[in-house]
Amino acid sequence: RKEILRLFHRYRDLAPHLVPLDYTDQPDVRVPYEFIGSMPELKDNPFKQRIAEVFSEDGEGNMTLDDFLDMFSVLSEMAPRDLKAYYAFKIYDFNDDDFICKSDLEKTLNKLTRNELSKAEVDLVCKKVLNEADMDNNGRLSLEDFQNMIAKAPEFLSTFHIRI
Repeated sequence: RKEILRLFHRYRDLAPHLVPLDYTDQPDVRVPYEFIGSMPELKDNPFKQRIAEVFSEDGEGNMTLDDFLDMFSVLSEMAPRDLKAYYAFKIYDFNDDDFICKSDLEKTLNKLTRNELSKAEVDLVCKKVLNEADMDNNGRLSLEDFQNMIAKAPEFLSTFHIRI
């Protein structure tokens, strides 16, 4: 209860002019992405827009309180590995086709490195990731492929979170 109330106040503080203290008369409040993306926890994250899109009901990054609570729940340090892996997969699946393909990997790498790798370096890393993780050799990663890859990365849980 205490955490939910604390998060409600964080949510409300993002746009106090939009978020009422009492939802009785306004049950469908959404805080626009511009406010969500400016939060200290997200503002420097290269995936901030994609994170907001994945957790928002409208897919545009505009969040209801439920969306906001879900995001912080999944990105908390205590969320289970499988749940984190599922949402990481959704975040990296830029074209929303339920697979991580080469173009999704390229976007992910470019965001992670802030476009500092050459095209050849990006291609090499993508090729290595697909060779290593694509279990059925179809040229793309399924959720199962991604989960197997994450299982080999013990640091994943400690890096896929935000503190409040």
